[in-house]
Amino acid sequence: MIKSIWHWIQRFSSPKHFYGMSAKLIPWFTVSALLVGLYGLYLGLFVAPTDYQQGESYRIIFIHVPAAWMSLFVYMVMAISSGIGIIWQIRLADMVAAASAPIGASFAFLALVTGSLWGKPMWGAYWVWDARLTSELILLFLYFGYMALQSAIEDQRSADKASGLLAIVGVVNITIIHYSVEWWNTLHQGATVAKFDKPSMHIDMLIPLLLMALAFKLFYAAVVLVRTRNEALYRDRNRRWVRELINEL
Repeated sequence: MIKSIWHWIQRFSSPKHFYGMSAKLIPWFTVSALLVGLYGLYLGLFVAPTDYQQGESYRIIFIHVPAAWMSLFVYMVMAISSGIGIIWQIRLADMVAAASAPIGASFAFLALVTGSLWGKPMWGAYWVWDARLTSELILLFLYFGYMALQSAIEDQRSADKASGLLAIVGVVNITIIHYSVEWWNTLHQGATVAKFDKPSMHIDMLIPLLLMALAFKLFYAAVVLVRTRNEALYRDRNRRWVRELINEL
């Protein structure tokens, strides 16, 4: 039983097998992300009621909040994949981590920019050294650090190990981001969706927010598959399966 499971894992983690399988999944994720995203934006921009305190400016949350969530989610995927690559020497896991880093950095940057635009009318300034904002900025630097190590070290295996260790250590910052509004007295508002009792948000606002979060995850799935396929082709460019693939074109 254990041998068969391990054989299945090895087969699934093969770059050659992944390359063929992912080609079938990418269109589904792409189309789903587009449809869910468009519907979520429509509900968020035109159907959701105006906030009684923030007015129309609150609608930026339908981009800001999913982007912030995804910046954390992608980093955890990157850290877990790096751990798998270091412990079990699964090359595809390292490829997923490397492919995820620029995507996660983009989400973190988008969260910071939209947060600044939201903060100006709410706080009177585009940026304050708030605990949540500062730790999110550190997260962006962690993404940059991971990518810098990947580029700076010539040996790919050594680059994966060094950048992977940085990703794993950086998980501490994810905890800080999540609990910053509880540990410190910050300007950033506390949790309104992930609460144990019930979300303190109107259902007409909550639904489009969750739809946009789903759309962002589907978008990430599509993009990370595309990037991992490219990473596999580049790293295995001298292997037989890539040469056979080129000959078939």
